[in-house]
Amino acid sequence: MEKDEFLTINKPAESLYKEKGSKFLSFILPVQNEENVKEKLEAIKNKHYSARHHCYAYKLGIEKEIFRMNDDGEPSSTAGKPIYGQILAYDLTNVLIIVVRYFGGTKLGTSGLIRAYKSAAEKAIENSKIVKKTIGELFTIEFDYEHMKDVMKIIYDENLVPFDKNFQAHCTFTLGIRKKDQKKLLNRADQTKKLKIKKLNKTVYI
Repeated sequence: MEKDEFLTINKPAESLYKEKGSKFLSFILPVQNEENVKEKLEAIKNKHYSARHHCYAYKLGIEKEIFRMNDDGEPSSTAGKPIYGQILAYDLTNVLIIVVRYFGGTKLGTSGLIRAYKSAAEKAIENSKIVKKTIGELFTIEFDYEHMKDVMKIIYDENLVPFDKNFQAHCTFTLGIRKKDQKKLLNRADQTKKLKIKKLNKTVYI
């Protein structure tokens, strides 16, 4: 993959893994920031309040990654670390994996726990749909309605992603474009002379 590309998921997925009577419910969720992580973790904890452990790991960001692992009462490095290991194995980011354990009465030992949490996390990933995204920037293009055809051609030629459209006295489109393609877009707008283009200095995932 190129430097401005990354792998993630668009929709949540879940799975069930059983080991010696214990049930491991695993959830993989798309997240954008740590506040997002907190909200989704609380939601799972509230839903499965009677479970003994709610272990998790997450990774955020593309360049300066943010990550965390939590064993939630399991022996050190037997839960959060193997969960995070699967995030790394599949080269994912902007994801949270939570594994909820309902204890079945039989202790699994260190190696058994590591295997169970690893397998539960992997099954959730396998049930999800991994997608490739690119890092882009937001631009607005302002133009008179009569130049709509020119703008639509630019959108098609440059693979721009529409985020918003506003049709008033002047038309304004908010568009996402891959970072490496920004220069081409600016050159096209300069050549057209009928368009006012403005960079919003906001990163988006497209």
